Amino acid sequence: MAAASAVAPLSAVQGPGAAWLASLAGAPLPTRRQEDWRFTDLAPLTALAPQLLGAADPLAGRVLPDGVRRLDLEEAQPWLGQALVATDSAEHWPVRLNAGADAHLVALQVSGAAGALELVLDAAAAGLSAWRLLVVLDVDASLELLLRPSTTGASAISLVTEVVLAAGAQLKLGSLALGHPAASLLQHTAVLQASGSGLTHVAASAGWALARQEPRILQSEGAATTCLRGLQICRDRQIADTHSWVRFDGPEGQLDQLHKAVADGQGRSVFNGAVQVSRAAQRTQAAQLSRNLLLSDRARIDTKPELEIVADDVKCAHGATVSRLQTEALFYLQSRGIAADQAAQLLQRAFCEEVLRELPAAAAAHQLIAPFLGEGCSP
Repeated sequence: MAAASAVAPLSAVQGPGAAWLASLAGAPLPTRRQEDWRFTDLAPLTALAPQLLGAADPLAGRVLPDGVRRLDLEEAQPWLGQALVATDSAEHWPVRLNAGADAHLVALQVSGAAGALELVLDAAAAGLSAWRLLVVLDVDASLELLLRPSTTGASAISLVTEVVLAAGAQLKLGSLALGHPAASLLQHTAVLQASGSGLTHVAASAGWALARQEPRILQSEGAATTCLRGLQICRDRQIADTHSWVRFDGPEGQLDQLHKAVADGQGRSVFNGAVQVSRAAQRTQAAQLSRNLLLSDRARIDTKPELEIVADDVKCAHGATVSRLQTEALFYLQSRGIAADQAAQLLQRAFCEEVLRELPAAAAAHQLIAPFLGEGCSP
């Protein structure tokens, strides 16, 4: 489903960093002939200065909360790559780029009811910064983790997160990503869920020239719960691109997914949400909804929720809406003495907060959420 007016064609011109990025990944850059990339203009990424930056350790000088232990490379090795292989994404181009960029590894093991944790991933200079995060939750462990990828200049962040949830483990994983109009974000998240585990994944991004989010989840045994929330803001000529993938390989799994986007100026929002229910996944319950707000005649939104069901005893539904601010709601607020521009901002705020309020509690301590709630719901 798409809603748009005429918009400038996506650039096919590769910037000076294209060959360098392809060399790091050991594979050519994706092209628009590939279905998953056909709406993605990589010009902001290829315009990057061909410079590999050493990523700062987000845990330097930090004391980890109770229940969280950092793993060295040898200790992490049995889990590294496990979720990527399980979600069929080990060879995806952003993952290959992350590996070729010699990403800084942060590996954590969680036991019991751990305290909350926040990781700041800041690209402070022009070039490419890469992190690889591994989070392993033991049986019945729980953790609330907030990631904050950010940059204030013309740089790029590559972040690959691997999560392994044992039986009964519960993880609330949030990403609050605020960028720069000349910066790019490639964020890939692979999660492997065992029976009885629960995942809440909330991703909010704004301000990036190019932001591509790829959450991929496998419920390997069934009887697990997955809650996905997404919010992407794009204005000017920004591109916000989300491709989610959830697969059920066992019975009685549950999915609740809501993805929202706001497009203004000449911004372009893309959402492709794939849900696969195998024959073994009887009694699966999955709901997927894409809701989008189009604020400009020159902005564009492309949304495509997908269901692929082989099992015959399931309750699955999906839907998508693309709309403008409701004139009736605007009129109601103005009739109560609220100015037109303030009324529009209030409606946009309500639209955004439905997702933002589900971020981990640590997000509330920052004024960083404000860019989502101002004029146009963008920085």
